[in-house]
Amino acid sequence: MKFENNRSGNGGVLTLNNEVKEVGRLTYTIFPEDHKLIISFVLVHPEFEGRGMGKYLVEEAIKFARENNWNVYPHCSYARAVMMRMNDVDDIFLKN
Repeated sequence: MKFENNRSGNGGVLTLNNEVKEVGRLTYTIFPEDHKLIISFVLVHPEFEGRGMGKYLVEEAIKFARENNWNVYPHCSYARAVMMRMNDVDDIFLKN
């Protein structure tokens, strides 16, 4: 499995790919002046659902945010649910 971050301006798409095709994607928007990354949407293609792939995408977005000293606001309900279950994100998790 391999992540690819396609950033364009203040937004982008993180994709997770296996050897053959895309497994899923996460879209985000960055507000650098507010030190904030907003997770807009997480999608895992049906044949890969139920294997934790969406969580891997959220974790990669968190890693990307930490590398840039940004906080994370999960607008996506799935990303919010994943982050609520994580113990190590209180330092960057924007709940409102």
